Amino acid sequence: MDWEAVRLSLRLASASTLVLLPIGLILAYLLAFGRFRGKAVVEALTSLPLILPPTVLGFYLIVALGPRSPIGHAWESLTGSPLVFSFSGLLLAQVFTNLPFFLQPLVSSLGGVDRRLLEVASTLNSSRSGTYLRVALPLAWRGLLSGVILSFAHAIGEFGVVLMVGGNLPGRTRTASIALFDQVQSFDMAGANRTAMLLLGFAFAVLVCTAWLRGKDPLWR
Repeated sequence: MDWEAVRLSLRLASASTLVLLPIGLILAYLLAFGRFRGKAVVEALTSLPLILPPTVLGFYLIVALGPRSPIGHAWESLTGSPLVFSFSGLLLAQVFTNLPFFLQPLVSSLGGVDRRLLEVASTLNSSRSGTYLRVALPLAWRGLLSGVILSFAHAIGEFGVVLMVGGNLPGRTRTASIALFDQVQSFDMAGANRTAMLLLGFAFAVLVCTAWLRGKDPLWR
């Protein structure tokens, strides 16, 4: 078992979930309650990682984060190191890749919140942000928790985008899923089986948790 790769996966998943949380909360508010031109475009863009092949997504992320891009060039000027094939580059890639896994359950749950409760809060001089944070989000907490769990779990198991953007650098960008690929490539079937069983057990536990949350949440029935 490559425990270094497992620890890196946990670190990457935790960091990407923390970065994703404020971004996702803002986007969820816009998608659940906002009325603006181009909303369908925003919904499509945030859902792209669900249907795009990882190779396509990884390629465009390399283009967006590479040294010739404004983001990559600015990063390299500030830090002296490239953004691609680094932990920081992986982190940005994971935030975009995991965005729909966070948004969809939260937006769905927010959509089922009783609008009368939100109207009552607004009549009590509560601001829109205050109503969202103190009324809507607590009522949609199961969707929020499901989004956090799913985005964290997807970050643990992501392979294609991680390999393209981060490469396979031990201790820096080599995650558990890439370690499993290497073990199979080197015919270490016993080690591959242990890594696969760990990822399988984690994925199964996540699905049980999210199924329980959906079953308990009347908004999702």
